[in-house]
Amino acid sequence: MRQERTVQATIFEAFARHEIGCALQAISQWLDGQRPLVSLVADDLRRQGVRETGRRGLPAETVLRCALLKQQRQLSYEELAFHLEDSASFRAFARLPLAWSPKKSVLHQTISALRPRTWEAVNQALLVSAQQETLESGATVRIDSTVSAALMHQPSDSTLLWDAVRVMTRQLRRAGRLPEAPVARWRDRRRLAKKRARAIDYSRGKTKKRARYRELIAAVQPLGPSCKQSPKGWPRPSGWRSSGGALASIIICR
Repeated sequence: MRQERTVQATIFEAFARHEIGCALQAISQWLDGQRPLVSLVADDLRRQGVRETGRRGLPAETVLRCALLKQQRQLSYEELAFHLEDSASFRAFARLPLAWSPKKSVLHQTISALRPRTWEAVNQALLVSAQQETLESGATVRIDSTVSAALMHQPSDSTLLWDAVRVMTRQLRRAGRLPEAPVARWRDRRRLAKKRARAIDYSRGKTKKRARYRELIAAVQPLGPSCKQSPKGWPRPSGWRSSGGALASIIICR
């Protein structure tokens, strides 16, 4: 058995005068006017097959408030369970029934039952409220992301040309192993292109770099005609990209 809202709030609910307590109180007052969100949460919880009889579960309003509390404070389920038992402000915000302290397993089971459309409704209600109070227009969206290390090199011209040589060489070797493929003579220039690209990276000055670039282009330029002519007579292997081969050929011919 699960109620949508806490019918009678306890008289001991009090928010701290701290900045966080004042913010939670303001959010709580805003949620009091969002009855449709509580109904959506109740529908999500009934979707799990909860019976209308039996032991009382967390009210739908409490589940919604605990979910928002977890997201707003960036807490884990274990930390949320601790703060709900330890903090009077958190208990007042969550509208927990008297002497109730949900465990992390209960919080995980109920909060994870919320469907994406419910979270979308919460975001839309928050955006509409902000627009009505002229706090946010919603025209610009800001997202936060975490920078992590990745196996990617800086896309300089020399490394891009070297990558083009590697890709075209791999495709030519793959096409040469196909049945009924005509014999074509071409030279594997990956090692030469790698040496010239490394020399460009370690050289200083525009004059030296310009000379190294000319050597790199002259070293790999003969591979361009092979890529232009071979796809016309050869069967195309799986993964062959004509646009990519043409683009790489244009880079080399330049």
